[in-house]
Amino acid sequence: MEGDADIARTAALFADPARVRVLLALADGRALAASVLAAEARLSAPGVSAHLAKLRAAGLVVAEKSGRHRFYRLAGPDPAELMEALARFSPSQPVTSLREGTRAEALRTARTCYDHLAGRLGVAVTAALLERGALSGASDTRRRPGDRISAPLREHPYTLGPHATEVFGSLGVDLDAAAAGRRPLLKFCLDWSEQRHHLAGALGAAVATRFTEAGWVRRRGQAHRAVKLTPEGARALATRLGLADLAA
Repeated sequence: MEGDADIARTAALFADPARVRVLLALADGRALAASVLAAEARLSAPGVSAHLAKLRAAGLVVAEKSGRHRFYRLAGPDPAELMEALARFSPSQPVTSLREGTRAEALRTARTCYDHLAGRLGVAVTAALLERGALSGASDTRRRPGDRISAPLREHPYTLGPHATEVFGSLGVDLDAAAAGRRPLLKFCLDWSEQRHHLAGALGAAVATRFTEAGWVRRRGQAHRAVKLTPEGARALATRLGLADLAA
């Protein structure tokens, strides 16, 4: 017989700032080497190894080998979603340098939430998909009563719209391919920085992958989950989705 879930034990893993920096570096779903994580978390090699061991034991992080090298990644989207929820309840850290301020603004402008787009860019794209009939449902994507704070919406009011094939096709996203896997096609998160819904699930991942492959967004750094909309991306989204006010 088992008792209640030991929430305190899991929560304790997030009580160490350096360990949280390791998790945040992995929050976009990539697999990174321990040396990259050590630099991002400002840790020594033994220090990052100790943190990774605890995260692996808790099932939050998994390791995979490529030749003689070992890389680490989140154990699926749930840990990333948990961090998004915690971010909504957490106070902002004081900005003590121009570098920190620039980084914080970059995350709010555009970032990846595991493998889909979030921040102002993510919610703007979702709103435009609704406006153009690629998605159907409530046109207002702001948080409503009943929405769980900064968490995936298990029951959401959105479906594919009457112009889904046309609009997603103009973006280069194959709906049939996105729907072919076991993962839910449509899923939405409540964005912690914008308090509006952004597209997740298999379709959200397909959109983010397409934007990256097309050169419309690019990463700001090797271990940074903030992304930047390129000039080509700004032109493409203005033409295809009418998003003319996004900064390139």
